[in-house]
Amino acid sequence: EKGNALVKETYPLLKNCPDIHFIGSVEARDIPAGAADVIVCEAFVGNVILKMYEGVGRSLIHKVKEGMMTSLRSKIVKPALKETLKAFDLEQYGGAPLLGLKGLVVKTHGSSKAVEIKNSILQCITFSEQNINQKIKEKITMEEN
Repeated sequence: EKGNALVKETYPLLKNCPDIHFIGSVEARDIPAGAADVIVCEAFVGNVILKMYEGVGRSLIHKVKEGMMTSLRSKIVKPALKETLKAFDLEQYGGAPLLGLKGLVVKTHGSSKAVEIKNSILQCITFSEQNINQKIKEKITMEEN
């Protein structure tokens, strides 16, 4: 019952597709916990979700780093925590691959810095070397037959 006309029309199509495990709507707060492997939404909502999580993540990392400088004990733990925080650093990933295209596309933000652009290019190289598009095409073709 939620969403615009497109969402309301798409929901039953996805629900009735036997080739996918469709779980229906999920709350935005459940996305980071892995409520679903793939989230389908229209572009504006997707952009709001991504930018909100990025902003919250950046703020949390900043606060943790700030807190790590408050005592000798926290300074000792800092190297281990720094490694953990790398997993949340968007620049380390580059961008998000757009799947289902004939070419290689990795989408990054307009505000991306050089490290993120470099890592996006490396993602494209890796996808090309691993022949990802061909593997997706073969998998889809096998399931259609």
